[in-house]
Amino acid sequence: MTPEPFGARLRHAMDTRGPLCVGIDPHASLLTSWGLNDDIAGLERFTRTVVEALADRVAVLKPQSAFFERFGSRGVAVLEKAVEEARAAGALVLMDAKRGDIGSTMGAYAATYLDKDSPLFSDAVTVSPYLGFGSLRPALDAAAVSGAGVFVLALTSNPEGAEVQRATAGDGRTLAQVMLDHMAAENEGATPLGSVGAVVGATLGDTGADLAINGPLLAPGIGAQGATPADLPRVFGAAVRNVVPSVSRGVLRHGPDASGLREAAGRFADEVRSAVPES
Repeated sequence: MTPEPFGARLRHAMDTRGPLCVGIDPHASLLTSWGLNDDIAGLERFTRTVVEALADRVAVLKPQSAFFERFGSRGVAVLEKAVEEARAAGALVLMDAKRGDIGSTMGAYAATYLDKDSPLFSDAVTVSPYLGFGSLRPALDAAAVSGAGVFVLALTSNPEGAEVQRATAGDGRTLAQVMLDHMAAENEGATPLGSVGAVVGATLGDTGADLAINGPLLAPGIGAQGATPADLPRVFGAAVRNVVPSVSRGVLRHGPDASGLREAAGRFADEVRSAVPES
C-alpha cells in the first residue's frame, strides 16, 4: 500500500492544528532553568514533559538530535522514545539532524531516519545539500518510498551561511537559488504540497530568492532569535502559506509546567494564523 506523502500529511496537520513547529532543544541552560540536572534524568524529564504537553496539539515537533547525542546511547534511547510517543499522539516529527554526505554514507543516514523499520524513523529530516544536491538522492529516494519528507538547507539565519549560500554560480544564480530550483523540480506536480522542503530563516528579511518550490518552507528564528509571526509575509511573500514557522526557546522557556508550554504554543499559533492568509 502506497503511503500518503509527507507533503499531504503536513498540509492537513497545518490546516487542522495550525502552522507551527516547536523544537525540542534540551540545552543545558534550559534544563537548569527548569530546575533539572544536565544529565540523563533531566533530559528524560524535559523531553517527556514537552511531548506530553504538545504532541496532541501542534502540527510538528522538531527534536534537535545533537542535544540527545551528547549523552551517548542513553540519550539516543530518550530520543527514540520521544519520536515514537510524539507520532503516536498525532504530531509529525521532524528530526533536526542536518545530515550531509555522499553515496553509501548518505544512504546510511537515510536508513536511520527515513526507513520505517528504524527506531528513529521520523516524518521528515533536515539535510545539507552543499556537497551537491545530487548527494541527497539516497535520502530523497528513501523518503519517497516511506512517505516521509526532507527539509534541505537553503538560506539559513546564521551570518556565516551567506558566504556559501549567497555565492554566485556560473549562470548567475546564487547557490541557494540553485538548491531551491532543484527542490522545485523534485516537487513538480505534487498536490496539495510537495514533500521536499527548504529551510529559510525567518530573520533574513528580503531573501532575494524565488521560494515557489511547491513545498514547505521551514522558518526557524521565531521567538528568541528575534523574528515574529508578523514578519512572515514580508520574508516569504507569495509562498507564505507554505511556511512552517519554527519556535523553540520562545515556547520551552515557559516550562516546566505543561500548561505554560501549551499556552505559549497556542499564542504563537494564533499569531501565525493572524499574520498568514488562509488561501
